[in-house]
Amino acid sequence: MTASPQPSGRSFPGSGLAKGLAVTLRTMTRKTVTAQYPETQPDLPPRTRGVIGLFEENCTVCMLCARECPDWCIYIDSHKETVPPAAPGGRERSRNVLDRFAIDFSLCMYCGICIEVCPFDALFWSPEFEYAETDIRDLTHERDKLRDWMWTVPAPPALVPAAEEPKEYAAARKSTDRTAAQQAAEAAAAAEAAQPDSGRPGSTQPESDRPEDGDAR
Repeated sequence: MTASPQPSGRSFPGSGLAKGLAVTLRTMTRKTVTAQYPETQPDLPPRTRGVIGLFEENCTVCMLCARECPDWCIYIDSHKETVPPAAPGGRERSRNVLDRFAIDFSLCMYCGICIEVCPFDALFWSPEFEYAETDIRDLTHERDKLRDWMWTVPAPPALVPAAEEPKEYAAARKSTDRTAAQQAAEAAAAAEAAQPDSGRPGSTQPESDRPEDGDAR
């Protein structure tokens, strides 16, 4: 039968109290730093989960985020439109057009599942956190507000010094260029339609209006 080991040192009565008071004294001598909010905004980490921003150009109304949301706090409405063929002889296509995209932040538990499952990178975390309301019904924010929060999303850091720009920027630039080209084409077509037929180059006079040989003599 082996004897139990004896403690190497003995603690005097009140040693635990003395250690606790020592910690208190060290804390009392440190300078207190108080965050002067809201005059001074806090320095939040880049991956702060504040609100969810919507990049509407990337949304295809696939409804995947609404189906996967465990709180059912995402509301989406859409309709279908027929897109004319891009080339003569092509086939018409139908596409979904987003009518409503709203998130009820009184139900949202900030799990981030909707952002993770979005296949087209249309949802992003924004560090914005000042969106308190006095009425709980005002916590349902529509796509216009979600769009405004999109511009507060921090830019993703580059993985390597020579990395390509984020694909979100390329998608936004492509959408802007496509819209500008479409508007320019419509303006050119309208200007061409406004010109009289006689002023167009290469226009000919109808045969019925041409003078006969006998009338010209």
